[in-house]
Amino acid sequence: MSARTPLIAGNWKMHKTEREAEDYIQALLPRVSSIERVDVAICVPFTDLHAMVDSARGSRVEVLAQNMHHEPDGAFTGEVSPPMLVDVGAHGVLLGHSERREMFGETDRALAQKVPAALEHGLLPILCVGESESERENDETDRKLRQQIRDDLAGVPDERLADVVIAYEPIWAIGTGRVATPAQAQEAIAFIRALVGDRDATAAERVRVLYGGSVKPDNAAELLALPDVDGALVGGASLDAEAFAQIVAAAPPAQ
Repeated sequence: MSARTPLIAGNWKMHKTEREAEDYIQALLPRVSSIERVDVAICVPFTDLHAMVDSARGSRVEVLAQNMHHEPDGAFTGEVSPPMLVDVGAHGVLLGHSERREMFGETDRALAQKVPAALEHGLLPILCVGESESERENDETDRKLRQQIRDDLAGVPDERLADVVIAYEPIWAIGTGRVATPAQAQEAIAFIRALVGDRDATAAERVRVLYGGSVKPDNAAELLALPDVDGALVGGASLDAEAFAQIVAAAPPAQ
């Protein structure tokens, strides 16, 4: 089996002015500089990208955007393209977060274009998938994950599947304080890995699948120790440099 380096990614959502972001990165960098067994990323608002890329340059912290359009340019007012993200120095982009899907109508059809566009431009895509509370209660988790993985990765060649990071985020656990049990997280993430394996067994061994949903310093170690969990997509706890650094430190060595 290929070793999978854990990834801890913080999603700031719509938080932090440039000044606040600068204070944060200066607090974070010394706290994670000596942790070598894990990849670290922050997904920041567009207005913070340039400053964070500059301030994190030469460190182990990578800077990602929170969204993008799939086209390289065009009449798409309010959108940002892959080449624009590359030009500012972003390492990757968060795609398909449940808030983008539920509040702003992002569709699987759109993601089927965005994910391969990110790869084509050298950006690391973190694709978010996950079920709602009603879907879990109605035993539709597998159906929802199967549909999202199938549709959202449809445009990605088999040989590039392992270059996508997949973040499983049960929507009912995002910002609610509720956390999937270790058994629930492991079951869902193992299922996602199996879905990738249906297309390419080698990719399934290499693809990194993260857990996202109220990850905090006090539950991170238990979640990150699960055999199929390759890291975490951290929301609220990533806004505090000390808390985020504690989650980074909780990641086990590469599997």
